Amino acid sequence: MADSDLIPTVQVYSGQKFVNERGISAIKDGIKSSSRAGERLAKPHWLRIRARGGPTFEKVKGIVHEHRLATVCEEAKCPNMSECWSAGTATIMLMGDVCTRACRFCAVNTGNPKGWLDPEEPDNTARSVALMGLKYVVLTSVNRDDLPDGGAGHYAACVRRVKEDNPDTAVEALTPDFLGVLKDVETVVDSGIEVFAQNVETVRRLTHPVRDPRASYQQTLDVLAHAKAHRPDVLTKTSLMLGLGETEEEIREAMDDLRAANVDILTFGQYLQPTANHLPIQRYVTPDEFEQYRHWGLEKGFLEVVSGVFVRSSYRAEQVLQKNNVGL
Repeated sequence: MADSDLIPTVQVYSGQKFVNERGISAIKDGIKSSSRAGERLAKPHWLRIRARGGPTFEKVKGIVHEHRLATVCEEAKCPNMSECWSAGTATIMLMGDVCTRACRFCAVNTGNPKGWLDPEEPDNTARSVALMGLKYVVLTSVNRDDLPDGGAGHYAACVRRVKEDNPDTAVEALTPDFLGVLKDVETVVDSGIEVFAQNVETVRRLTHPVRDPRASYQQTLDVLAHAKAHRPDVLTKTSLMLGLGETEEEIREAMDDLRAANVDILTFGQYLQPTANHLPIQRYVTPDEFEQYRHWGLEKGFLEVVSGVFVRSSYRAEQVLQKNNVGL
């Protein structure tokens, strides 16, 4: 689609329904406006982050926008965007910026793309990886329950094109759950990736209301277990947000469940409420607690546990195998 074909948009506020540049109706930031929004907890001193910029940041921004790429950095309001872009890396979000689900922690727009896909996305993604000079790239995507295969075929096509143009680049696929359809999981796992990631997001008890009703704790465990069984040479990875009301016993139980599914890599980070319409924060986890949870995970046998206040599933992903908490 040429830029001249795009539909102009007006100012849209969080929680409002709008029509995006491609004519897709969606909810801005994923969750409708609500009068139930309460007071937010005051942020502790360790949650301050310094914004960065500079020529590398601007280069990455230019590449992302020139090639019409969506990034989870921007769409999910990631607190690490300035750090990662200033270091020359970005997590590319495939299949557009409208998700068919409405998880209550997530700020990605929600709607029904009705089968829309960008046929140029595989080429644009591969070209962008080359221009950024990436040796490790995380490809993630929105959920696309409107597609017969959940978008697995398109996802795999993007991975293959990245590998064709960048044979020395390692690819991590942070995927949807494909509604638990295991043949679709296999399509992505067989595409040439080094790491397969699917986020369990929270402990079993809090899965609903944290996640969309179409997602489930057990479904994610089954997807991760099948990916590992199908291709044992591919590393598996998942992530939990903390601060949503989970107990330490539930954190331990989640670790045990993930080890039973043969998950290799686990990440822990602080949940940060993206807008007043999203789930409120129940507590701020201290840096010492994050360090404790990392030690618990290593004792349980994970290959690596990346744990810290600002950690997200793709944060410093290329450094995970250094086994030093990605330098934190």
